[in-house]
Amino acid sequence: MSFEIYVPTKSESEYIGEKLLEYNLSMKPLEQQEPFIEINRCVKNSEGEVIGGILAIAALWNILHIDTMWVKEECRGNRIASELLQNVEEYAKRLGCHLSYLETYDFQAKELYINNGYKIFGVLEDCPQAHKCYCLSKKL
Repeated sequence: MSFEIYVPTKSESEYIGEKLLEYNLSMKPLEQQEPFIEINRCVKNSEGEVIGGILAIAALWNILHIDTMWVKEECRGNRIASELLQNVEEYAKRLGCHLSYLETYDFQAKELYINNGYKIFGVLEDCPQAHKCYCLSKKL
């Protein structure tokens, strides 16, 4: 078999994702209404400025993935991140999610997640170089 590796077009990238989704669902049927349900939240101050937010997704089999969480530096320490996390987890539970997972670097918010009930299940060394990436999960 001969083949060539190249950068896919947008439609080719979507096709690849669709084929993997098709395969996954042939092995384990979907357990939620849609394959991917976005659960995003943001926090604004009284002037309407975005000072924090969380981007998450309920995926395939009622599994919550926290992709991104950020709080403006001068607003940290006011429980904003914990409230965002709790809000998304509660909504995900109402959707039927039973598990949450995320990744965070050693210079980010590992302790915040641990204080909110997450447990480390994996560590990537030198990711990025001279740092660690922690993989954490929590039963909802």
